[in-house]
Amino acid sequence: MSGVGKGITVASIGKLLSARGFKINLVKIDPYLNVDAGTMNPTEHGEVFVLDSGLETDQDMGNYERFLDCNLGPENYMTSGMVYRSVIERERSLGYNGKFVEAIPHVRDEIINRIKRATKISGSDISVVEIGGTIGDFQNALFIEAARIMHLENPDSVVFVMVSYLPVPATIGEMKTRPTQHAVRALNSYGIQPQIIIARSAMAMDHKRKEKLAIWCNVKPENIISAPDIKSIYDVPLNFERDGLSDNLLNLLHLKSKKTDMQDWRRMVTRMTKAKDEISIAVVGKYFKTGDFVLSDVYISIIESIKHASGALSKKVKIDWLDSGDYEKNSSKLRGLEKYDGILVPGGFGERGVEGKIRVIQYAREHGIPYFGICYGMQLAVVEFARHVVGLKEAHTTEIDLETKYPIIGILPEQKENLRERNMGGTMRLGAYPAWVKKGTLAYRLYKQVRISERHRHRYEVNPDLVAALTAKGLVFSATSPDNRLMEIAELPKNVHPFFIGSQFHPEFKSSPLHPHPLFLGFIKASGERAKDRSAV
Repeated sequence: MSGVGKGITVASIGKLLSARGFKINLVKIDPYLNVDAGTMNPTEHGEVFVLDSGLETDQDMGNYERFLDCNLGPENYMTSGMVYRSVIERERSLGYNGKFVEAIPHVRDEIINRIKRATKISGSDISVVEIGGTIGDFQNALFIEAARIMHLENPDSVVFVMVSYLPVPATIGEMKTRPTQHAVRALNSYGIQPQIIIARSAMAMDHKRKEKLAIWCNVKPENIISAPDIKSIYDVPLNFERDGLSDNLLNLLHLKSKKTDMQDWRRMVTRMTKAKDEISIAVVGKYFKTGDFVLSDVYISIIESIKHASGALSKKVKIDWLDSGDYEKNSSKLRGLEKYDGILVPGGFGERGVEGKIRVIQYAREHGIPYFGICYGMQLAVVEFARHVVGLKEAHTTEIDLETKYPIIGILPEQKENLRERNMGGTMRLGAYPAWVKKGTLAYRLYKQVRISERHRHRYEVNPDLVAALTAKGLVFSATSPDNRLMEIAELPKNVHPFFIGSQFHPEFKSSPLHPHPLFLGFIKASGERAKDRSAV
């Protein structure tokens, strides 16, 4: 089922096999008909992750990159929409020489070719491929069929791993294996026999259940890997290794075992686990709620980036989700922000909750609370500064108010036609772009270098015609595009505010547990200093 942990399983398998000395490539298959993830509502799909290439993908690609500490290419992501579009475009150009074009073999073979092409481009020893969805879904049947054919053609080089959930009903108190038995039978009906089962559950699986699953699912007991709920996803590879997962995989692939090197990873996990100094961070956004539940997956890369930085600094972080709309309805709630050691306003789109975010940013600026704004969070920080420091009371972003007297944030000229034509998919400023950091600024102290490259996902920018008015009142644009046209980082000097910074780009897309992003490190360090000062008082 969705959210059971297939993405973390793939990332963990990749990490384990990489630690054994093999070059690993990770591929994500999403069965929906969207060509990419960029046009989907975040409350429906969760976070959109952006690659260096600019491709908008599923959040699992972020986990892949974080675990392997690498940059993946666009060929590592595939949707049904991509596959069907390629097949139809080929048919339209007579690429099939006038043949009937059918799901089998043509769509299936396009899937196989894409998997093989991703492996070839990466030059990897092993590719780990995640097929999204649930066994029995109509949407992913062709992808499973493609996997079956790959195994049929080369059975010693393809291994099937199934991730399945084993419930423990509270009223019964016993782990139930029957749903997994049925899942294996459903997979068997496609002509596939899993060789390894990752048994997800609230608790560790006992030996008796392993034996039961082995008999009914035709899988060796040692190839049933217990995957209980844990506090940190970064423990997952270590848990898998305790059950011998990498040895089992290499044996099934007939590859010679190499010595495992997980020392850096273990040290990182230990730092995270043993951290005792607690800091509290408020993330103020608007995409949290889905019915009666909180959907933190919308900002998963930000959550993980906070964890990376706090772990590296031996801090134990507590994150609270605050709905920006609440501060529009009741401004007296702003006083409740005093209890936080840091405030982060992430990216987003649209009008809802904007004035609440601006009020939160103003409170953080005026009360010396460490502030970090990302994309929209940076733009609204500039709007807030223009309104309340520069004195441009009607300042706004043209994303919200096209007729604003002071368009502090405006549309990129090259984006105007896209909006007129509603050409929305894959047309933003996307992917990695270079920027120049000015020496003597907070950004330079954090990056310790002049030239940086960061990933973007936006249509609007700081209006260059109003930059002079902003800087005259003390706002510092500490990083810009190489041509000085686009403002990439805005900050306040140290003598004005302990830590106030915003980035037009998305630094969370470049953070990993072994290499936390410098902007997040600076934010967590400043938040830790505030926590220390507050506790001293």
